[in-house]
Amino acid sequence: MTKRRSSDQKPLTYSIPEAGEMAGLSRNGAYAAADRGEIPTIRFGRLLRVPAAAWDRILSEGQPPTPSRR
Repeated sequence: MTKRRSSDQKPLTYSIPEAGEMAGLSRNGAYAAADRGEIPTIRFGRLLRVPAAAWDRILSEGQPPTPSRR
């Protein structure tokens, strides 16, 4: 069973290409930025998603997150 959200509700996560598009990045550029830690990601198995709250805050403040060491 799939739960649908109404059109006025904001998603909890974005795909990496969606997040990159919001910042004016190409698909490859978005994945590269995520790999460098400039776009925050969370992992669900093999799926990488961008938390909407964190990404929206980064875009509104105009500051990238501090990349974490891997």
